[in-house]
Amino acid sequence: MKTFGEKVIDFNSQLHYLGNLPEGFMVLNPYFDNPETMAVMKDFYHKFYHDNEERKFIIGINPSRHGAGVTGVPFTDTKRLESICGIKMESARTHEVSSVFVYDLIEEYGGPETFYKQFYINSPFPLAIIRHVKDGRWVNANYYDEPALFEMVKDFMIDSLKKHISLGLDTSEVFILGKKNATFIQKLNKEAKLFDRLTVLEHPRFIQQYKFKERYQYIDRFILTLNNLL
Repeated sequence: MKTFGEKVIDFNSQLHYLGNLPEGFMVLNPYFDNPETMAVMKDFYHKFYHDNEERKFIIGINPSRHGAGVTGVPFTDTKRLESICGIKMESARTHEVSSVFVYDLIEEYGGPETFYKQFYINSPFPLAIIRHVKDGRWVNANYYDEPALFEMVKDFMIDSLKKHISLGLDTSEVFILGKKNATFIQKLNKEAKLFDRLTVLEHPRFIQQYKFKERYQYIDRFILTLNNLL
């Protein structure tokens, strides 16, 4: 019988988006763009998910090109992958704002071993999306940035969420990061009937960018909410 971690590795190893995208958008697949991403991702899931425990599901939006878009691990940049998870990445060095909050939360919760034993984090669209802007740069994009983009990726997201659930997730309650994200997850849930209850939390990037001085109050509330103490 495969462990939870082995199932995640299988999912990531077979991850492709072959659907359409609006003009100016692109999907990045870090597992195939950088061989080391596949290696460190495997190390992470072997280390923290080497069991068959049921876990609660925390849903983000879609990976950042500086976080999981490089490391293959949701909300984890190379700095925290090394300093907190003990897994070094040689080919890249990234800093991702949301990762700072998530790992402050994880440390406050009791560390990665304790946290990841109970929770699994991923996204309905589990690959990084970028968009071309006027000055020629490519910047991070969210799956809901344009109505046409959401419609094009919707079926893929429902299929991805079903595959996440099949890893061994508790579907009685799901924790959603970001209020706007939650409105779209509600639409998917209404159509596919995936989760019994949706609990909405602020997105880590919002907290770091706009509520930085209050971040530890948010961490306390996250912990209480994740443990169903509120």
